[in-house]
Amino acid sequence: MDGKTLHARAHDFALTLPFSDIYWPFGPEYDVFTVEGKIFMLKTCLRGEAILNLKVDPEQSLLHQAIYPHIKPGYHMNKKHWISVYPGPEITEDLLNSLIEDSWNLVVNKLPKRVQHRVRPS
Repeated sequence: MDGKTLHARAHDFALTLPFSDIYWPFGPEYDVFTVEGKIFMLKTCLRGEAILNLKVDPEQSLLHQAIYPHIKPGYHMNKKHWISVYPGPEITEDLLNSLIEDSWNLVVNKLPKRVQHRVRPS
């Protein structure tokens, strides 16, 4: 998947998740996707290359990095809890959607139970 497609598909899919919003608290070059005000995805370009930062389970992070050459520790984020996804041939739409959905779920899991019940569809 090339950079333009990576950004477009990630943007479109992230906004399909319940209660997802997009903000620009760090400036117009950073698209910040949140659920209930908590960040689950950051979309930007690094030295002209598309990049996505996603929240991840620490064990899954190591597994993803071992399997996929274009998934690396989170750029400018906590390397244990965030990954960066770069354009690459092994980054498929299904993989991308799965990573984004996992990130969204990790954030929702940390919300109060009453908020989780409202945000997460039954």
